[in-house]
Amino acid sequence: MSQERWDVVLRFLGGPLARQGDIVCRGPVVRLGADPGPGGLKLANYRGLDERQAVITAYAEGQTSLAPVGNAQVRLAPHEHVDWTEILPLEGPAYLEPGCAFHLGPPGRGATVHYVETRRLGVWEERAIISEAAAAGPVAGPAPSDVKELRTDTGRPAWFIPVMSTIAAGIAAGLGLLAVTILRPEVQRLGPVDEGMASYEFVELDAPIDPELLEGLNQPFHDFVMAQNAEAAKKPKLQNPANWDQRLLEFVTRSAELHLKAWAFWRTLDEKVDDYAYVVDRLRRAGLPEVFAAIPYQESRYDSKIWSPVCARGYWQFMPEVAQRVGVTVKNCSMPGGVSWTPTSPVPPAGVLKNAEYVSSEGTCKLTTCQVDERTELEAATAGAIETLGEAYEDPTLRGSGAVVQLVIASHNAGYDDARFSGRKKVYNVLPAYERWLEKTGLDTDPMFFGQQITCEDAAYDNSNPCGSMLHRETQHYSYNVLAQHMLAVCYYATNYGGRSEFRDWSAYTAEEAYCSRFQVPQADAVRERS
Repeated sequence: MSQERWDVVLRFLGGPLARQGDIVCRGPVVRLGADPGPGGLKLANYRGLDERQAVITAYAEGQTSLAPVGNAQVRLAPHEHVDWTEILPLEGPAYLEPGCAFHLGPPGRGATVHYVETRRLGVWEERAIISEAAAAGPVAGPAPSDVKELRTDTGRPAWFIPVMSTIAAGIAAGLGLLAVTILRPEVQRLGPVDEGMASYEFVELDAPIDPELLEGLNQPFHDFVMAQNAEAAKKPKLQNPANWDQRLLEFVTRSAELHLKAWAFWRTLDEKVDDYAYVVDRLRRAGLPEVFAAIPYQESRYDSKIWSPVCARGYWQFMPEVAQRVGVTVKNCSMPGGVSWTPTSPVPPAGVLKNAEYVSSEGTCKLTTCQVDERTELEAATAGAIETLGEAYEDPTLRGSGAVVQLVIASHNAGYDDARFSGRKKVYNVLPAYERWLEKTGLDTDPMFFGQQITCEDAAYDNSNPCGSMLHRETQHYSYNVLAQHMLAVCYYATNYGGRSEFRDWSAYTAEEAYCSRFQVPQADAVRERS
């Protein structure tokens, strides 16, 4: 079964863009306005237009819509031969039909546009959107989508630059210089600026968002999150950015900007390349989203020696009970007083800080060493993680949510559903938290669930005060960091280790106009020089 994707073809009926004929705008989202930002179709020298006037959303022929932005004037008619003063502005989205026309701005000013068609771009197969050129053969691993930063800010179609280059070769040098001036401006790329930290637990709720970066992360958010969510929920419309959890994407963007500025982050990625590659390979073999490979980065920076205050340990920071339950052996651990302890329960006790025998009254781990502790072995710990993540990923309620990827990531922090073993639901486990939300809102499903739960200013381990959220404070700030870290890891490993089989498919993300090209991804040699 496949779902086709589409581009939008427009023809301007007046003004500077009229002489360019049919303009092909890459879908699924086309923004139009006087200054719509990176990826928008910039309508320079058209009077009376707002910076962002309208948005076209295209996913299929007959399912292409036009909507005004805010209070901007947008009028729609069956054809262009109408008196636009007699057409009322749209108040919401309206479907476009081939041959129809729309007017942006007030009558007598603005731009009139003929909608030509919505044109097939590619085919969605096996969680990936692949190009038409690649559709003829097999695709090894996840292929990058064509949800790239839109580069139509001068309004020219794809053939415009080659044709102009040919003409310029035979005309005066002055016209050649004119052709150069219409090339798109260079976008300032973000990169490391200071030592920073290898990982951040949270970002500020009201931190400003770089609009260019937000636009640029559409591609990885689609490929690593929403394509899998759409497939799991059997809802292709979830691939449309209009149906994305935009609040979650905003926090992913804030986190990405914070991490990419830190040399410590890039250096840790370089040190852990072999471990990251191993986990990506294991996840792919298990049929799980590869973005989960950033979970052990967020948990431990892939450091097997790390202990948490509640005795989670190792690459994936498994609690001892959970590890033992999924076959990651933990036994004969030493505690003060010569006490030897081995987990017997399948889940940690409720209120682990107060009720776990291995946690001190000061809130520190009392375990010192364990005779056997496979949490520190990457192979065994990853096998256990694949089992726990798979339990949540196959849950029908979470799969139908339209947010299964971010919820499964959260489950590694908060637990999936401990009631299966204890008989009593833990309110902050992901499944009961989501079910309580549906009951509260009266919704059947909610793809926006996770973003709405980010309400606390920090990620302090405090279950007693979740700031009105269904998830405890730490979990609120967990998934977006994991997603951001993986998006950047893809860029670093594709740039520096693209020849490895685990990273070979990611090389497409470093191509011109793909999302990694927006960053100053450091070279491995430069990273090592700062060690």
